Amino acid sequence: MTRIAILDTIKRLFKHDIRFRIPLLILIPLIIFAIISLFSPYDFRASYYVPINRPPSLNYLFGTNGRGQDLFWMMTFALKNSLIFALEVAIISRLIAVIVGVIAGYKRGIIDQILIFLCDSFIVLPIFPILIFLKLLTREMNLSNLALVLAMFGWPWDARLIRSQVLSLREQKFTITSIFSGESTLELIFHEYLPHILPIVFATTINNMLWSLGFEITLSVLGLTSLDIPTMGTITYWAIQQQAMVTGIWWWILFPILFIILLFTSLYLLFVSMTDFINPRARVLTR
Repeated sequence: MTRIAILDTIKRLFKHDIRFRIPLLILIPLIIFAIISLFSPYDFRASYYVPINRPPSLNYLFGTNGRGQDLFWMMTFALKNSLIFALEVAIISRLIAVIVGVIAGYKRGIIDQILIFLCDSFIVLPIFPILIFLKLLTREMNLSNLALVLAMFGWPWDARLIRSQVLSLREQKFTITSIFSGESTLELIFHEYLPHILPIVFATTINNMLWSLGFEITLSVLGLTSLDIPTMGTITYWAIQQQAMVTGIWWWILFPILFIILLFTSLYLLFVSMTDFINPRARVLTR
């Protein structure tokens, strides 16, 4: 039932909302491009296996960089790693947000107050200085560690949003009917509440991916992550470090920036489309 509702929602959004249709048409080729990395003839750790600083050509579609790497294949690795990183952060933080939001909204009372206090405590913490401090402690912040840290900070706002939805659903007549009919709490949450929560989860997932990608790119450009793993941020870092624009190797900086713009724009439009769909007053377009 939930799966049918999700598919129906996607069909309606694709048909009636151009802000949903266009980013999908951008994201699908980007995802295919990332999957191509599985067929790369080169190891992403290797260097100087092709001539350095060659401009784009039939042999090297995106050119080569100053480290003797084929930028086309390096971009496939970078896009794949960045997308996987963003999904890891989003999935872990969504799980925390859903659990905290549902429990706080359904139980209410002292449990609600404790969980909301926990949410507010995480919200006011300065993330960027904490990440720099952790970098100084660990000496190397790899993508997995960074994903876990960001996931710990990426759930509070969304947990409060889910809590508000559950508080509203808690007062509906179907909740009282389900309780008196003998339905367990888990059955009530999965059968009745989950279809109402899922659109919020999907919209906040996209927003969380944008947020985590922004952090990864920023930290990588500043040299605060593991620079041996190709991501959208680390490729940009090496281009800046070797002064690609000054030395005329414009393609080294152009393609990462172009892919970052396409990725951020498509995700942002998806987020706006999903947010308007969640808002009942803006749902006229998707009927």
